[in-house]
Amino acid sequence: MTSTLPVPPTVEPGYPPAEPPAARDAPWVRPALISLLLLTGVLYIWGLGASGWGNSFYSAAVQAGSESWKAFFFGSSDAANSITVDKTPASLWVMALSVRLFGLSSWSILVPQALMGVATTGLLFATVRRWYGPAAGLVAGTVSALTPIAVLMFRFNNPDALLVLLMVAGAYATVRAIENGSTWWLLLAGAFVGFGFLTKMLQALLVVPAYALAYLVAGPPKLGRRLWQLVLAGLAVVVSAGWYIAIVELVPASMRPYIGGSQNNSLLELTLGYNGLGRLNGDETGSVGGGGGNGGGGGWGETGILRMFDAAQGGQVSWLLPAALIVLVAGLVLTLRSARTDRLRAGLILWGSWLVGTALVFSFMQGIFHAYYTVALAPAVGAVVGMGSALLWRHRRNVFAALTLAAAIGVTAWWSWHMLGWSPDFVPWLRWVVLIGGVVAALGVLASLRLPAKVALASAGLALGAVLAGPAAYAVQTASEPHTGSIPSAGPATQGGFGPGGGRGGRGGPGGFPGGGFPGGGFPGGGFPGGGFPGATGTGTQQGGTTQPGTPPQGGFRDGGMRGGGMGGLLDASTVSDQLKALLDANADQYTWVAAAVGSQSASGYQLATEDPVMAIGGFNGSDPSPTLAQFQQYVAEKKIHYFIGGGGFGGGRGGGTGGSNAGSQIASWVAETFPSQTVDGVTIYDLTATK
Repeated sequence: MTSTLPVPPTVEPGYPPAEPPAARDAPWVRPALISLLLLTGVLYIWGLGASGWGNSFYSAAVQAGSESWKAFFFGSSDAANSITVDKTPASLWVMALSVRLFGLSSWSILVPQALMGVATTGLLFATVRRWYGPAAGLVAGTVSALTPIAVLMFRFNNPDALLVLLMVAGAYATVRAIENGSTWWLLLAGAFVGFGFLTKMLQALLVVPAYALAYLVAGPPKLGRRLWQLVLAGLAVVVSAGWYIAIVELVPASMRPYIGGSQNNSLLELTLGYNGLGRLNGDETGSVGGGGGNGGGGGWGETGILRMFDAAQGGQVSWLLPAALIVLVAGLVLTLRSARTDRLRAGLILWGSWLVGTALVFSFMQGIFHAYYTVALAPAVGAVVGMGSALLWRHRRNVFAALTLAAAIGVTAWWSWHMLGWSPDFVPWLRWVVLIGGVVAALGVLASLRLPAKVALASAGLALGAVLAGPAAYAVQTASEPHTGSIPSAGPATQGGFGPGGGRGGRGGPGGFPGGGFPGGGFPGGGFPGGGFPGATGTGTQQGGTTQPGTPPQGGFRDGGMRGGGMGGLLDASTVSDQLKALLDANADQYTWVAAAVGSQSASGYQLATEDPVMAIGGFNGSDPSPTLAQFQQYVAEKKIHYFIGGGGFGGGRGGGTGGSNAGSQIASWVAETFPSQTVDGVTIYDLTATK
């Protein structure tokens, strides 16, 4: 008679063996892995050039780093080193080296990101496979690779691609350390976290508790040694990240660019403030939108336990999130009575802690939050689904395991059906295929308790197809469209929603922004100097002085509103006509900066068009005090800047309690009062070498 109680795995501690020789793999494993990696590569690389510069904020810094090693090291926005981007520059280093090798183009910037995505898929497979076998590894890699936001971010040039790769590498090193108690593998895990910090600062630390907990519970050495090893791993994090912080802080400010995103020209301030605690509590001086307060995310949407399931984030990452949580709990129940060093449970602790901890931080952080941050969840969702489903499958003759596995399939099918309903015009028949297929597969798994193994295998295949159909459709749709701007999102436009805020974030949502707009109304500084959005005078994404066909319009909201819950193409680079490019190129070698503009996004378009330094006044938001009015006046007196371009940036100063400097607005006003202007293709240009 079949038991109705959970039965822990009857395996020896450490099963499967630590080193999985290729001879133990079935003949289908290697071809399946190669196929997965090839398909991932095609999905991530096909048509990549259509996105142009992607996020021109980072592309301009890449161009600068390819021209100047000083700009390369500091992550400067321009080769003349006026100001840095508002992140540590490791991701820029990879792209800048590619540009140095292959020349400046969208392909040389974006292909390294795609290759990181393929590497992430392969490394995730290798990590999960070691303890759970190749089938679990293939499921993990497939789920992660098809997560819509992963497809987007591995086709884009934000820092997240390198960050996710390093986080998965750290998990792999932790797994190896758990296998034999190796201090060196733990140190390597810490080093990966440290370089993750150099990629996207404190977000890299979100996985540290998961690494530490898994080793503390399952590491082979005695407790005292495990604690000492974790201290050493922590020191590895500090050393691998701290060397860069120390250099930047010790170099005199006069010998380096201003640290973008900070108000006091300090990388430590940027780390702990704007990119640190400010992201959690919403107190971010110089931000483009106010934080939460009173338990909300302000301009970045409402916070709460269901944030990952609302319309803004749901279609990005949550397709298999319910299934992951279900099989995680079930797996921990099944391994409850296993030995302390049991690797099956250790894997669940490692990836489950990553998943739950990161999701909770994202759900309750009150500062700047964008849907694309959730790419950090994709490997954890994939790993937990792969491991949990493999474990439950092995024990499917146990009623508890069969019921749980069937529930995970059914809930996932319902959730996919529900989310596909947010985009009623997107493949409308698919949601019913997913729902019906998932229900049939769930019933088939339950029937496998009594019926032959062939029924179980057929049900497993149907279940895999049903739960992956929704994210796969979103993934293909995401890859088929160009993506530009600073706040991209994956998938088709959405309506309605679930959880706090209901329809918040779908195209045509309230105010067009998460939460219905920036607190206080309008933008920091009361609008853009010169009026309008950055680049509001043209259409299309500029590259090399010409408008790229097939790209979204600039100067407003992409597609007339928000896509998939994000801000779509808002904050794109300025469009540059051939006539304007020729004007900026004239006598460019006589000036340190061919032009200056308020805000990095406005400046980036002109810099990428001319490939000459363009000063980004005030950094990304136009709210950093760099340069001050006095410094700018000195540059002008020394004839280091040729033109000032009106109409860009946010300007800073008084928006929604965000604080920041109003130096950008002061400079724009002084220029307008002092220098003659001309209009070139709708853009106002001030000649700083002439007088009225």
